[in-house]
Amino acid sequence: MAEDPKTPKAAHEFSFQEKVKEYYKPEDLAEWEYSQKLADPGEFPFTRGIQKSMYRNRFWTMRQYAGFGSAEDTNRRFRYLLKQGQTGLSVAFDLPTQMGYDSDHELARGEVGRVGVAIDSLEDMERLFDEIPLDKVSTSMTINATAFILLALYVAVAKKRRIALDQISGTVQNDILKEYIARGTYIYPPVFSIKLVTDIMEYGSKNVPRWNTISVSGYHVREAGCDAVQEVAFTIANGIAYVQAAIQSGLNVDDFAPRMSFFFNAHNNLLEEVAKFRAARRMWARIMKERFNAKSERSCQLRFHAQTAGSTLTAQQPQTNVARVTLQALSAILGGAQSLHTNAWDEALALPTEASALLALRTQQVIAYESGVPSTADPLAGSYYIESTTDIIEQKAQDYIDRIDALGGMLKAIEAGFVQKEIQESAYRYARALEDQRAIVVGVNAFRQEEQPIREILQIDLRVEREQVERLQALRKRRNSKKVEQGLKAIEDAVLHQENIMEPLIEALESYVTLGEISDLLRKHFGEYREASIV
Repeated sequence: MAEDPKTPKAAHEFSFQEKVKEYYKPEDLAEWEYSQKLADPGEFPFTRGIQKSMYRNRFWTMRQYAGFGSAEDTNRRFRYLLKQGQTGLSVAFDLPTQMGYDSDHELARGEVGRVGVAIDSLEDMERLFDEIPLDKVSTSMTINATAFILLALYVAVAKKRRIALDQISGTVQNDILKEYIARGTYIYPPVFSIKLVTDIMEYGSKNVPRWNTISVSGYHVREAGCDAVQEVAFTIANGIAYVQAAIQSGLNVDDFAPRMSFFFNAHNNLLEEVAKFRAARRMWARIMKERFNAKSERSCQLRFHAQTAGSTLTAQQPQTNVARVTLQALSAILGGAQSLHTNAWDEALALPTEASALLALRTQQVIAYESGVPSTADPLAGSYYIESTTDIIEQKAQDYIDRIDALGGMLKAIEAGFVQKEIQESAYRYARALEDQRAIVVGVNAFRQEEQPIREILQIDLRVEREQVERLQALRKRRNSKKVEQGLKAIEDAVLHQENIMEPLIEALESYVTLGEISDLLRKHFGEYREASIV
């Protein structure tokens, strides 16, 4: 058992291996908004927030991530959370859905409905959003390799309900590069995956104007072990790669950039995290204006969703996670998030129960209605510490971007293993810091106690997989097989002629072609990506 620390050890270092000074003064403000003139909230480069009033007129979207079991199970959770005051939906999909396998595929066995909801066809999508007004509730979908299919399914549901596509709003994550870096739920080689990303961006800019067609995600690279600077640098470098790809495909930057969004991790070091969000916003504004010559102000605004850090949750003394989540959520709001998910205290043990999910939502509501923090935009602005740390993070993140540019861009840097190696080394440094107690995690390497078993955790019924497979096989028997063949042929023609895949995809899904059938068709043409060993 590790001994309790005798002297304070936390918070004397940044996560990126620099020492925190004893105190900060004006001389520490190296590049504070161009010669120490801090622009107002809502003004370029948006360090202080993308709107002048921020939360005074409207709170951030409280978007609790949810998904498990069948479409009906998740639909019940959605409707419960909406009744409790949640203001947006966020969908978690199971691994077979993420990897492009139908629920009856051999590789899906044992995973159906486990870490998210199982979606095989339009039939499942209709059940998932039953009685949910798609023109009034925005929906975020955490999906990447099969993002084009899930967005097409959402559009198909809206069309079937006769909801105008300019009335639906939400976000599809659609960030495949970070899958190669950190998360691993990729299917196709990067070049073909990027083509699918830009197909979504083109389709969305023309047909679904209120939809964020990509959410460039730093969350998962932070969960993989990187530090705050690396999270900003690698996320923005991915964003640069997507902008370049979209422009090369023929899109005008101001047609698609206003609907790009970002997804960041809200970690434990509250003040460092606030500075991280401010630095990322400022960097993106400058990059879009100076590197890509964006004319629209909205193209330069970094809008982001934040989620509290799942990797910080502990199975030991798990109720302590309530405090961690509260501090992390506070950092996101002090940092100017547009939407937020707060993790439940029991997520180191299982998917959240209804009760723990409600407490996580109530955490956001307490911050919104009781803390006073939303009363003014960027309340920590002008703090010597905050402004200095914002500068440092920006400078160090820019150094990484310069190195990535020198390697030929983010795709080349990923293929060379540079990004993965940097994350691995950061994770190793942190693991060593835990071992020698230079970093303290309460209840893990200090302040331990006898644990009592937690009995009320969510259990996924084994019947879910069997019933999902039965529904899928029944659907295949009753659908129009000729229309299915025609739908798949239209998708194949679009692929062969390098056309945008979205319109024929939507039509095929309306004929109840399945997610797995479409993914297998593209596997045949694109192949599957296999990561090379990196030493």
